[in-house]
Amino acid sequence: MAGLVGGLGAIFFRILIRWSHGFFFGVILPGITYEVHGYNLGYILIPAFGSVIVAPLIKKFPDLKGNGIPEVIEAVIFKEGRIEKEFSILKVITTSITIGSGGSVGREGPIGFIGASLASIITYRFHLEPEMKKLLTTCGLAAGIAGTFNTPLAGAMFALEVIYMGAFSINMVPIFLASVTGNAVTLAILKRAFEIPISLNIGHTLVELVFFFIMGILFGILAASYVKALHWSIERLENLPIPLTLRLITGALGVGVIGMFFPAYGIFGIGYNGMEMAVVGALPLTLLLILGIAKMLATLFTLSSGHSGGIFAPSLYIGTMFGAAFGVVLNMLFPGLGINPSAYALAGMAAFFSGLTQAPLTQILMITELTRSYSLLPAVMTSSTIGFLTARAILQGDSVYTLKLKRKGMHVTTGKPLILEMISVREIMTKNPVYVYEWQTLLEVEHLVGETGHDCFPVVNENLEVLGIVGIKDFLNRSSQIKSLPVKHFLRKKYATTCPNETAEEAFKKLMEYDQNLLPVVEKGKLVGVITKRDIYTAYYKGLEGMYLE
Repeated sequence: MAGLVGGLGAIFFRILIRWSHGFFFGVILPGITYEVHGYNLGYILIPAFGSVIVAPLIKKFPDLKGNGIPEVIEAVIFKEGRIEKEFSILKVITTSITIGSGGSVGREGPIGFIGASLASIITYRFHLEPEMKKLLTTCGLAAGIAGTFNTPLAGAMFALEVIYMGAFSINMVPIFLASVTGNAVTLAILKRAFEIPISLNIGHTLVELVFFFIMGILFGILAASYVKALHWSIERLENLPIPLTLRLITGALGVGVIGMFFPAYGIFGIGYNGMEMAVVGALPLTLLLILGIAKMLATLFTLSSGHSGGIFAPSLYIGTMFGAAFGVVLNMLFPGLGINPSAYALAGMAAFFSGLTQAPLTQILMITELTRSYSLLPAVMTSSTIGFLTARAILQGDSVYTLKLKRKGMHVTTGKPLILEMISVREIMTKNPVYVYEWQTLLEVEHLVGETGHDCFPVVNENLEVLGIVGIKDFLNRSSQIKSLPVKHFLRKKYATTCPNETAEEAFKKLMEYDQNLLPVVEKGKLVGVITKRDIYTAYYKGLEGMYLE
């Protein structure tokens, strides 16, 4: 079911984008066309018109900004797979208008989000268990990605790498089934998924693996730098005292100016037409470099100004352009090796995307499925893996998706399949905990230990603000006179707290670092629960049995 709705959602979204593009470039553009020295100035205004339309929606619902994948991660880890249906509908509308009017963003992330949100709606309609809600939401994401590219293996692996941070056998069966179903639905209706025809005769020589290794390092650095630049610009622009509508229009005008100079090369919208020209070797070196830079700037303008859209396709475009350019340069330097720049275009696509998203297996499988050949597998594996590792060393476990969550106070580490990373504190904390007021005595705490069996308690004031922790070791071997004093005299100066939106992994690190058996859970400055080492151990072993990952 998740695969079916994911595939249908992807089809509906693509149709909306097609209608939107036809309206802006087929109806609006002819009416504002004005050429100066061969350049149509009307292109500058088209993205701005789209911004004016979506501005009220984004202003009212700020979470519509961006590509949608961070929201799926947030839903799976911190919200038991729940995505509000109203948010899903508005995401479809804003993103289709943004892409249709020429915004330099992709449809793949939003398509994955749509698949995940539709699956989420179904899970809540049938009142499934939280673990199943998480899994089916992820299945919807996989179905959407698979249907977009006609790559069921890569679609499933993207969901596993980005959402579950690794491949778990217990999850692979339903996710792969959903991915295959989503792909089949898309092909059955649209007859075609990925718009770039790729030759089956692209290959490389053994000695070229050295070049692919070097390209992986360079593209990993480039990807990490771009992630940092993108999120730096988003933070800076959000903090400026500029109205959102003006910010959206300004970003759109920037895209329009760039796109005016290259209207036929994919700067506007998704960019598959430009990628196709690069893969088949139809673009010269200078133009490849200019287009790569132009797409980086156009995407930066679109996303940092607050528009809705994905980073998936732009990252493929940028990697393809710079990869093809890298291949052209090598062919000039080593003409005797018979270097095919098309191989470097595809390997560059994989390297840049892997560094940006920290999902190398997705691209390795995707290129293999798109080319329907293993001839490029060694090259893609080399560039993708090295790009991933290089960017990981710079980003320190973050990715283009998780940094948005980090700004919201949610810490998710990529690249390692830790069970505790998939469990939020909210899921396993004890709500309405037993606590002690600061004016209560140690003797009262001693009696509380006997009554509850707990060995420590959070200490709060009259507003339920946490002041510290008190436990058995605070009253052991104390005289009755000492025990009659208020607990506020025995509080440790250094202690840790957590919040519901942190992962169990983060909570466990704090418990170990501060040598605590209990962490107070604080939300909006007040105590809302507690989490103990026992809670985390129980969650971990249930996770091993599939309770949290099925």
